[in-house]
Parts: sequence; C-alpha cells; structure tokens
Amino acid sequence: MKTIATHTLGCKLNFAETSDLMRRFNEAGWHSVDFGDKADLYVINTCTVTAIAEKKCRNAIRQAVATNPDAIVAVIGCFAQNDAAAIKKIDGVDIILGNDQKHNLLQHVEQLTKGYTKNDALTAAPAEPTSFHLSYSHADRTRTFFKVQDGCDYFCSYCAIPFARGRSRSATVAETVAMARRIAASGAKEVVLTGINTGTFGKSHNETFFDLIRALDEVDGIERYRISSIEPNLVTDDIINFVASSRHFLPHFHIPLQAGSDKVLKLMHRRYDTAFYAALLNKIKAAMPDACIAADIMAGFNGETDTEFDKVMAFVDSIPISYLHVFTFSERPNTAALKMDQRIDIHHRREHSRQLHELSLQKKREFYLQQQGKTRPVLWESDRKNDFMFGFTDNYIRVRRPYNPALINTITDYRLTHFVEDEEVFENADSAQ
Repeated sequence: MKTIATHTLGCKLNFAETSDLMRRFNEAGWHSVDFGDKADLYVINTCTVTAIAEKKCRNAIRQAVATNPDAIVAVIGCFAQNDAAAIKKIDGVDIILGNDQKHNLLQHVEQLTKGYTKNDALTAAPAEPTSFHLSYSHADRTRTFFKVQDGCDYFCSYCAIPFARGRSRSATVAETVAMARRIAASGAKEVVLTGINTGTFGKSHNETFFDLIRALDEVDGIERYRISSIEPNLVTDDIINFVASSRHFLPHFHIPLQAGSDKVLKLMHRRYDTAFYAALLNKIKAAMPDACIAADIMAGFNGETDTEFDKVMAFVDSIPISYLHVFTFSERPNTAALKMDQRIDIHHRREHSRQLHELSLQKKREFYLQQQGKTRPVLWESDRKNDFMFGFTDNYIRVRRPYNPALINTITDYRLTHFVEDEEVFENADSAQ
C-alpha cells in the first residue's frame, strides 16, 4: 500500500488545497498517514508570508527526509513559487511545484514512481500562476474551507503573495455554486469562504462577490457561511445589508486592518485610512450589533515609531474590534518595503507585537462579556476534551458543554451563562442543555 503524509503551512486557502490534493491521492489508492510516520511520499504545502514560515518549511523537509530517506519529497505552494532555487539546495527534495502546477502533483508523482528517475523539470523555477481550481477541505465533518478565489492585484508594499499566487482569478458563480452543492452533499453544515483577495471574486467574468454570496445563500443543505477575509474597501453596503438579513451568512467578519496609523497605512500602499475603517466597522455594528469583527494587524512595519504606535493602540482600542490576528513585520524579497527607509528594529517590532496581543485579549474578553446572558445558535463539533465538547456560535464565540456524540454536526440554541476566562470559553450552568 502506497502511503502519503502532508504538512501544511500558512492560510486556510492552503489547507483547502492540501485537503483537495489528499482526496485525489486517496481516490488513486494512496493511504494517508501522519507526517511524523514513515511514508512513501511527503508533501509540504508552503507559505511565504514570513521568514518564520519559510524556516518551518525547511524544517519539515528535513524531518521528512530523516524519517524516510527513500521517500519522495514534494514541496509545493507559495515558498516553492517564490524561491524554488533555495528549496532545490535542500538535500532530499524530489519535486518542487509552484501554485500553477501543484494541482497536478498526482500526475507528477505517478510519473516519478515509474522507475523513479530524477527530472530537472520537476524542480525548475515555476511559471507565474494563471489557472484556477476550486477546492475545499473535507477532514472536518462540521466545517469546510471552500476556496472561491485566488491571487491578488493589490501589491501592498510588505506583501510577496501577488508574486506567489499571481493575479486575481476565480471560477464563475455557476461553477462555484455547483461545487457548493457537492459540499452540501458531504454533510458539512458550515462553509468558510476563502481566497487571497476574496472580495475581488468574479472580476474576470463580469461578476461580483455580492453575486456569489446571494447565489450561495440559496444552496440547500448548507446551514452556515462565514467570509474568512475581505478587504475593507470591498465590504460594500450591499454586502453588509445582505449578511444582516441573510438566511445563512453569519454575523462574523474578518476585515484586515494591518495598521492603525494613517502614515503607516500610506507606506503600506493600503487603499483606505483609519477614518474609513472606523466608519465601516460602525456601519456593520449598526446593522448587526452582535457581529464579531476580527482584523489582521502588523507590528513594526516601516515608519511605526513609538509615537505612531501610540496612535495604533489608541485607534484599535477605540473601534469595535472583537479580536486581532497579530503579525510581526518580516521583510519579503521583491517587495517595495525593502526600498523604504524608517526601518524599525526587531526589538521594537516584538514589543509592539506583544502589546497588540495583550490588547487583542482585552478586546476579545470585552466582546465575549457583552454576549453574556444571550442565547445564540451553536454548531457542535467532534473535538472532545475532559468530557467536554465544543462549538461556535453564529458570531464566533467558543462554547462548551458535556460531551454528547448525538449533538455532533447539529445546531442548537445555547444560553451563554458562564464565561470561563482562563480558557476563553462560555458554558451553561445547566449541564442538561
């Protein structure tokens, strides 16, 4: 029996793509094993957002080679796209595929296993990605990550993703809805829409992201949709009003901020300022007072002096953000940020990151406590810990109750009566609920 092990780094999009690849390999007779086990094929789906992500990729390659020196090792994805030459120098790598070819990994592996001869074409510098492949994750019974868009045309000054993923592209609304019906048939109750710049869906087909979400809302069998990330300038009034009245789209937004300083936002080449961002969040909260709003934010970008960082902290504290995803700025090859002055030393970057993490915890606790005493619908998951099962409300509050396998992948109303602060989870004092 042929065995395959995968290791995925980075975003939800990568996890959806890895899952799609695994499904193809399983259908072709390959058996999945854990990455730490001995396998015939190791697949590392890479990220290039930070230098740390690239370091983790190198470590994963070395781990695979050490576990089974005779295995085929395939490195795919964004780091493979942007720096195939660096990966090629690591002993034991047999296949390097960028984002345009990684979907053909099964064919390349099958060719390689017929006599197992090395092929320089499989480790050549990848071409710019231009194709698009719908994909979705399938490991979790309750939640699916659904890739509906790829690529980005924005070229923010800190970001290497447009070089790794290519320009914005997607399938049509009709093709995407057809895939959503397949997801519905799998039994998953919740779908998370993922992409690199999700809000630009459909631009090459004269369609819009708003067209897509209206069509998806009509698909039978899917109870809940979340929009994983959407740029602030692409969150239209139509989208806000639709989600507020939708049958299935949840009051949960992930809207990247990246910086809370107008000076830094301008240096980042972002397409909004703090006033626009604050007005957008207030508009969402006016339509959906209980909405959860998350944001990405970067610590220590060029120009973020202590004076500017004070503005960042004050701004984030003033807006109805529910929690933050904090990233420490990491210089990326080929980006405009490398040519800029006003660099921030690594110690200040880390200190800014630490303070933002603390503020995020504060904002999250405030949001959770605002929900105390309310009753929200919860989708129960299969995870079990200390005789508890867990789930998330429609507005993304984590809850727990005594384990009951009959509730897995069901949605029930749940009253948020007791906040367990050290575990950041709500529970109900009535264990019979």
